[in-house]
Amino acid sequence: MAARLTTLERYFARQIYGAVLFVLLGFLLLFAFLNLVHELADLGNGNYHLREIFLYVLLSSPSDAYELFPIVVLIGTLYVLAHLASNSEFTVMRGSGLSPLGAGLALAKIGIVFVLATFVLGEWIAPHAEEAAKKLRHRAMSSIIGEDLSSGLWFKDDRAFINVREARQAHQLGGLKIYEFDSGYRLSAITTAQHGEYRGRSTWHLTEVTRTAFTVDGPRVEKRAELDWHSAVTPDMLDALIVKPDRMSVWALYKYTQHLASNRQKTERYEIAMWKKVLYPVATMVMMALALPFAYMHARAGMVGVKVFLGIMLGIFFYMLNGLFSHVALLQNWPPIAAAAVPSAVFFLMAMTMMWWVERR
Repeated sequence: MAARLTTLERYFARQIYGAVLFVLLGFLLLFAFLNLVHELADLGNGNYHLREIFLYVLLSSPSDAYELFPIVVLIGTLYVLAHLASNSEFTVMRGSGLSPLGAGLALAKIGIVFVLATFVLGEWIAPHAEEAAKKLRHRAMSSIIGEDLSSGLWFKDDRAFINVREARQAHQLGGLKIYEFDSGYRLSAITTAQHGEYRGRSTWHLTEVTRTAFTVDGPRVEKRAELDWHSAVTPDMLDALIVKPDRMSVWALYKYTQHLASNRQKTERYEIAMWKKVLYPVATMVMMALALPFAYMHARAGMVGVKVFLGIMLGIFFYMLNGLFSHVALLQNWPPIAAAAVPSAVFFLMAMTMMWWVERR
C-alpha cells in the first residue's frame, strides 16, 4: 500500500506541476502584454525606448509571478483533480483505498514545493528584479524618487528632516537640505549640499556644502567643499520609496519598519506588508486544499471547464480579499498579523466546509 501511495503521489505531482507551470506561463504572457501596452504610452520620454520597455516588462515578470502564484496553483490543481474526476480516475483511486485524508496529505507533500518556490520568489528574486526594473525606468526617463512632490523627497532621521531634490539612484542624491533640531525641537542648523554619495557604514559624502548654525550669538555660516554626514538612512531605505511595500523582501520591510519606529513614525502599512509576505507562501497550500473538494464532485455536477471557471473566480476573490483586508486593517487599527492571516484562514475554512459537504452527500 505504501508503494502504491508513493506511485499516486508521483502521478499527482507530475500532473499538477505541469498544469501549474502551464497556467503560470499563460498568465505571465497576458500580464506582460498588458504591461507592455501600458508602458508604450511613455515611449520616447527621455531615453525610454523599446529596448528599455521590453527589459522593464521582463524584470517586472517575477513580481507578477509572485502575486499570481496562489491563484495559478488553485487553477492548476483544480483542473487536474476535476479532469481526474471526469475520467473516473479519481473514483478508481478512492476504490483502491485513497481516503480524503490520504489525498490531502498527498497534496500537502506536493504543495511544499510551491510554498518554497513562493518564498524564494518573494524574498529574493522578485524584490531584486522589481528594484532593477524601477531603477531602469527612473534612469531612462530622467525621473526622481518622490517626483509626485513638487518639493522633492522628504524623510526623517532622528531629530533631522531631510529634503532631497533628485535621487535617480538611491546611493547618489542631489540637492540636499538637512534641517537639524535640538532636543526641544528648535531649529539648530540647516545644511545644504549639491551632491551626496553613500560610502557605506551609515556615511554619506557631501560636496559643495553650506552649513548655517543658529546659535545664541546669531546664525553662523560655514562653507566647505566636502563633508561626511552620518545618518541611519541608507540606500536600502530609499529603495523602499521606489518599490511598493508588497514587493519588498521580508528583511527589507523589517529593517525599514524598525527605522520608522525609531523615528516615531507610523509603521502599520509596512508591518502589514511584512506579515503578508511571511504568510503568503502558505496561501498556496490553502489553495490546494480548496481545490480538493472538486475532485469529489461527480462529473454530472459540472464539467471540467465550469470547475476551472469557478477556480478562477475563487482566485480573483482571494486576491481582492487579500488587498481589502490590508486597507481595512489600516483604517480599523487591526493587528498586522491578523490582517495578513484572515484571508488565508477564511479560504481554509471554506475548503474544510466544502469537503464536509461533499463527504456528506
